[in-house]
Formats: sequence, structure tokens, C-alpha cells
Amino acid sequence: MVSDFNNRIRQIAFLLIVTALAVIVFKQLYIFFPGFLGALTIYILCRKYYFHLTEQRKWKKGLTAVLFMVLFMACIVAPVYFAGQMIFQKINMIAENPEQVNHAIDAISAQLREWTGQDLLTREATTDLRKRAAGFIPGILNSSATMLGNLLMILFLSYFMFKNGRFMEETLEHFIPLKHKNIQSLADETCGMVRANALGIPLISLIQGLVALLGYWIVGIEDFVLLGLITGLFAFFPVIGTAMIWLPLVIFLFSKGETGKAIGLAAYSAVIIGNIDYVARITFLQKVGNVHPVITILGLIAGLKLFGFWGFIFGPLLISYLLLLVRIYRSEFGGPVKSPNPPST
Repeated sequence: MVSDFNNRIRQIAFLLIVTALAVIVFKQLYIFFPGFLGALTIYILCRKYYFHLTEQRKWKKGLTAVLFMVLFMACIVAPVYFAGQMIFQKINMIAENPEQVNHAIDAISAQLREWTGQDLLTREATTDLRKRAAGFIPGILNSSATMLGNLLMILFLSYFMFKNGRFMEETLEHFIPLKHKNIQSLADETCGMVRANALGIPLISLIQGLVALLGYWIVGIEDFVLLGLITGLFAFFPVIGTAMIWLPLVIFLFSKGETGKAIGLAAYSAVIIGNIDYVARITFLQKVGNVHPVITILGLIAGLKLFGFWGFIFGPLLISYLLLLVRIYRSEFGGPVKSPNPPST
């Protein structure tokens, strides 16, 4: 009895030491946590094809892993780089010639004052906004360095995940203290959610950006390509994301006296762009990953705060995990789940 009690104490003490060390290591490496999530995303998306090439086609593991890294750079990094170049070039042009921006802000302010009777964009407010924007530049530079570090971490970790994929999966299954069917449920939930969000959200944003670009071109807005690109980027944020771009454009057109174009763009954006966001996001995510709309919205809110950019993928997964773990707990430690009685008719 005493020996068993002592073993329990030793076990608890050992687990506390392991937990403390894990917390310390995680805190020191948290800045690279998005890189780990990115590598995990690539592994989940490509593992089936990687195993097919290396196990059935007998391709070399290392070279095949490098091939997937090159494809990742070509499909993800290159478009993001060129999009960033376009945006930064426009920012430099605005910084060298700010009169156009000042004129646009004054016109929008006048239009809002005419509609509301309030001076919503005062000189003091716009000046303070410009100062805040200038203060963001050092933060953007720091974020760029962090993004580069996480990109290298993605390439580094995903290479070894591919090479040691089978061993990694078998080890995880060995150490997870659950029944095999529940481990399989966790794996299926993870793969489904990651595929739905990693493929669905960029696809939806691309579609919305192209649709917005078409609308901007039809009404004759300058820089419609750049504005369509920015609209697509803001489409990552559901419901109000694209409105943060097209709504100021509508107000600006009203301020210039182009009422017909303003009404047309407003109707086009609210009806077409807005419905594409809702229908495509909800339908695609629910079809591919069986993701409920409530999980999508709540997951994005929680995920962006916790994981940054990768919160678009792992935020909904976090909410799904919570619900799945409740079901697994009932399966592991509770009795059979009783179905509710159907309503009497």
C-alpha cells in the first residue's frame, strides 16, 4: 500500500517536471508556433500523395519531400510575394504624393457630413490616423522578419514530417491514451477541418477578389486590379471583410457626384460579393469538412487571436476538437449515448 502510494507521488512529481519543462520550451518557441502549424497543414494536405509516391512508386523520400517544398513555395509564397510587391509599390507612390489620398479623404468626409450632419472624419482624426499608420511601419518590418522565420520553420519541419511520417503517426497513436476508434475520430476530424479551411478559405477569397475586380472595372474605378486583390485579402474575414474595401469606394463615388456608379457598385457588392461569401464559405466548408457555420465563425474569432494567420485553419479546428473531445469522453468513460426521443406527431 505504501509502495503504491510512493509510486503515485513519484509519478505525479515526474509529470509536473515534464509539464513545467514543456511550458518553458513552448513559451520560448511560441514565436515559431505558426511555423509548426503551417508545416502540419502542408503535411496533412499532402501526406496521401507523398506516401503514394514514396511507398508505391518507390520515389526517394528526401527528394520527394524537397519536391513538395518547391511546390509549396511556387503555389503559396510566390503569389503572396508578388501581391505584397504590388501593395508596397502603391504605398510608396502614396507616400511620395499624398495629395490624392488627402483629397479622397476630404471628399468622403464631406459626403458623410452631408448624410449624417456630423463631421466623422475631422482633420484631427485623419491626422491622428496618419500618425498611427506611420507608427505601424516598424511593426510591419518586425512582422516581416517573424514571417520569414516562420517560413523557414515551415520548410524545416515539414521536410522531416514527410520523411518520418509513418513513424510520427505510429508514435502519436501509441502515446494517445484513447481507444483506436477515438484516435481515428481525432485523425479524421483534423484532416477534414484542415482540408476544408486550408483549401476553402483561400479559394473563396480568390473568387471574391475576382468578382470584386470585375465590379470595380465595370464602374470604371482606377487601380481596379490592386483593389480587387486587397478585397480578396480582406475576404479572409467573414461577413464584413470585403465591405471594408467596397463601402469606402461607394461613398467616394457618391462624393464625386457619380451617383449611378455608386448605387450600382453598392448593389453589386451587397448582393453578389456578399452572397458569394456566405454561400461559398458555408457550403464549401460544410461539404468538404462537415463544418457547421457557427463553428466557422466562432473558430475564426478565437483562432485569429491565438494563432495569427493560421487561426483561419486551426481556429475552427479548436472548436471542433472541444466538441469531439466531449463525445470521446462519453465514449471512453460514460455509458452509451441515448438518442433523444423523436417528437410525437
